[in-house]
Amino acid sequence: MAISRAQLVKELEPGLNALFGLEYKSYANEHAEIFDTESSDRAFEEEVMLSGFANAAVKPEGQGVQFDDAQETFTARYTNETIALAFAITEEAIEDNLYDRLASRYTKALARSMANTKQVKAAAVLNNGFNANFAGGDGVALFSDVHPTIAGTFSNELAVASDLNETSLEQALIDIAAMTDERGLKIASRGMKLIIPSALQFTADRLMKSEGRTGTADNDINAVKNMGMIPQGYTVNHFLTSAKKWFIKTDVPNGLKHFVRSPIKTSMEGDFDTGNVRYKARERYVFGFSDPRGIFGSDAV
Repeated sequence: MAISRAQLVKELEPGLNALFGLEYKSYANEHAEIFDTESSDRAFEEEVMLSGFANAAVKPEGQGVQFDDAQETFTARYTNETIALAFAITEEAIEDNLYDRLASRYTKALARSMANTKQVKAAAVLNNGFNANFAGGDGVALFSDVHPTIAGTFSNELAVASDLNETSLEQALIDIAAMTDERGLKIASRGMKLIIPSALQFTADRLMKSEGRTGTADNDINAVKNMGMIPQGYTVNHFLTSAKKWFIKTDVPNGLKHFVRSPIKTSMEGDFDTGNVRYKARERYVFGFSDPRGIFGSDAV
């Protein structure tokens, strides 16, 4: 249905001082702080986890060397989604408007809607990260203490879900450093960036930037800051739905990913019969994850 003059009564009245409701500022591109973006050239992308080898064995004198087999343990699939929105304006509404081109104003609103949708979809990966109904390639949720491997399991969440504080943050960094690969071998992983909802930004700032320990009268140093832990600091994501849950992005590659199949495109066309003008925005992308070791979380409630 096209936007008609009946829906724009006040916009057509002389003497109107201002129009508002379409010029709000937006939280733009917050996903770029969390996801690594890559291009896509097909309907879906797949990434395969390889196991590597176990520890080398001792070769007894005169006996043959022991062979090992690398394996494909699981496949992460990213299926691109088409995101689109459009609106139309009647010919008469365009003719009778006295203040500003409706097209200009409403195309800005269209762009804002498309941008907001992208941020919601990106944050959904974390918002649903503890939900088993949103399993990854290995068959369990993004955050789990039973990610299956050839050697057993590994965890990328706190054993006891905790609010963000000095103790829980330090424990998370200890757990990240203790991560293992598919064969149970230690990997040199470290936390790089703290990801938090807006409700935790003041807590995070104190934890990350105070010279001394927060909330104590002791003269102890802030170990997280002094040791240069979490070198990329913290980022606030306003699309996280929990005010308690928090996350740490690690330096393990191929973690959270954003594939772009088709960047946003806008188009406009007129309808010969009605004279209506139609505007459309469209893009194709997907957010997801491959290696769960790329992110660590606390399911605080």
